[in-house]
Amino acid sequence: MNKYSPEIVTLRHDIEKEVNRQIKTPYDFEFLAGVVWERLHENISPTTLKRLWGYIDGADTTRRSTLCLLSKFLGFNDFEGYLEHLKTLEDEESVQFIESGIRSEDLQAGQEVEVTWLPNRHCVFRYLGHNTYKVIQSANAKILEGDTFQTMCFLEGHPMYLDNLLRDGQQPTSYVAGSRKGLLMVRLKK
Repeated sequence: MNKYSPEIVTLRHDIEKEVNRQIKTPYDFEFLAGVVWERLHENISPTTLKRLWGYIDGADTTRRSTLCLLSKFLGFNDFEGYLEHLKTLEDEESVQFIESGIRSEDLQAGQEVEVTWLPNRHCVFRYLGHNTYKVIQSANAKILEGDTFQTMCFLEGHPMYLDNLLRDGQQPTSYVAGSRKGLLMVRLKK
């Protein structure tokens, strides 16, 4: 799993909720490593946390032991136990995520937006201007590469509403993704 998989994004969010702070500065990673030590008497490197949060490169090499330790921090036996817990949430209402997102009015044509949602959906959209996007990558989603659509924004914790979804000359349609839990991750690709 990479740092943008829905499960990892949710794990990070749950940890931030547990410590009641966003983890985004070098001091925050030091703080979190200290809190993990206080609670579990196990070391975790602030550098490892920085990788997992995407503050530095290398999240794709995160070890299972790191995921298990962070799952234990949340009260689970291991990462598999945490994943099983996520499956039980499928029928619940949306979980409130730290709200952040991207608005079309703040973009320039050519910029790319990456989003994920449960259970394992991942897409990258290229902004074409005038609230219009083209799907350039799609994994496990019903929207496909080459589709175009319109939307005003992408907000974490909220469903993604697409209008005028066009595919191969078919009639335009509308589409909602993440209707239960919303988007888990929204970021501007560099």
